[in-house]
Amino acid sequence: MKTKQEIRKYYKQKRAALSEENIAELSIAIANQLLNLPIWEFSYFHTFLTIEKQNEVDTSYLLHILQGKDKNILVSSSNFRDMSMSHYLLTDHTKLKVNTYGIPEPVDAIEVAVERIEVVFVPLLACDLHGNRIGYGKGFYDRFLSTCKTDVIKVGLSFFEPLDKIAEISTHDQKINYLVTPYKIYHLL
Repeated sequence: MKTKQEIRKYYKQKRAALSEENIAELSIAIANQLLNLPIWEFSYFHTFLTIEKQNEVDTSYLLHILQGKDKNILVSSSNFRDMSMSHYLLTDHTKLKVNTYGIPEPVDAIEVAVERIEVVFVPLLACDLHGNRIGYGKGFYDRFLSTCKTDVIKVGLSFFEPLDKIAEISTHDQKINYLVTPYKIYHLL
């Protein structure tokens, strides 16, 4: 069985091989799949903003859905000194600035308490059928998700289908409830 590091490297290579057209097409398919999730009665949705240089799922399509449904959209700013995240309301007036890691972050936005968040769209490199995910290895989302309400719904977005099992799981790893790919929704928990 592969280590987390080997899985991380493999999926970074798979994503790097995707063209801009592939990413757009697959991201639209993921956004369309999201419409089938039983989450739309909630009000506070947290999403990641796409790191383009990492060929992440393009969340602009998701943002259009959330705006069209008049949801409160929250995005984060990352503190690399203590590896924490703060969460801000994304409005038409929110200015975004790309940080040194290529992450778009809000500037001078309205901070929102983590307790308000009801649904989190989670970035990932890989996921297994048990809800275990592999990110970039810094633990930002594991720390963030551990501070959310216990009933927060965690939705992973991936271009690729899940693995059967990720072997190296630690106690601080946070599982996701759903994995949404361009072709299928996996209910994991």
